[in-house]
Amino acid sequence: MPASEFSVNNYREAAQFIRGRARHQPEIAVILGSGLGDFVNALEDFTIIPFKEVPGYVHSQVIGHSNRLVIGTLEGKPLLVQQGRVHFYEGWTMGQVAFPIRVMHELGVKTLVITNAAGGLNKGYEAGDLMLIHDHINLLGMTGQNPLMGPNEDHYGERFPAMNTAYDRELRALTRKVAAERGLTLREGVYVGLSGPAFETPAEIKMLRIMGADAVGMSTVNEVVVARHCGMRVLGFSGISNICIDDPDADLEATHQEVLDVGTQKIVPGLISLLRGVIAVL
Repeated sequence: MPASEFSVNNYREAAQFIRGRARHQPEIAVILGSGLGDFVNALEDFTIIPFKEVPGYVHSQVIGHSNRLVIGTLEGKPLLVQQGRVHFYEGWTMGQVAFPIRVMHELGVKTLVITNAAGGLNKGYEAGDLMLIHDHINLLGMTGQNPLMGPNEDHYGERFPAMNTAYDRELRALTRKVAAERGLTLREGVYVGLSGPAFETPAEIKMLRIMGADAVGMSTVNEVVVARHCGMRVLGFSGISNICIDDPDADLEATHQEVLDVGTQKIVPGLISLLRGVIAVL
């Protein structure tokens, strides 16, 4: 199906359903990547809405994605948290992957905090690091899989949205300040989005490094493109869940279980602390 498989009415129907179930009307949303779902434990006064109940939503079959919207408060601020996401590699269309972003826009969300679990390309990174995304390389979009392809949704944005400011400069500056105040180690770099689901070969890892990427994953870029098309401010984080293997003779192997374990045990505590500080002053 083309990217225009949904109409404005579809997004509004989903938003109306969510609004009718939630006790809060947030202007900030957070999308949680693999292994980062425990972030919702920091919320208070929350409502849980399974994806399967929301008109138009599809659900992920990937372990580590709970397929729920959790709407509550953090630091006294209303917050919509998407606990899990669907991926293009699961067979969903770009329109289905992007659907929740436009629903968030209809709900009045102005700021999107997007997270993912990623492989560390930068040789200075370690598993468990948190990376502030300051730019991305959208390899899917560059090779013909862009969520904005098809008729433009004029209701949301112009035909050719600028992407040089994809990750909000002021939000990044605020995040650095909060990290410094809280004594948190924060990396910063470029995220490259691939389709997956296979992990990268050693040759591909070396190629991505040459391109200037610091972390690699299978999500995020499509959601960010649609969020920017809608005029949202975006703040992005990659949880470095594993270090990419660039030697074909190494006795190592990347696994999804490693991604989940590192996210839960090492990344989530720092992410909660950081976002508490950022959201408190937004």
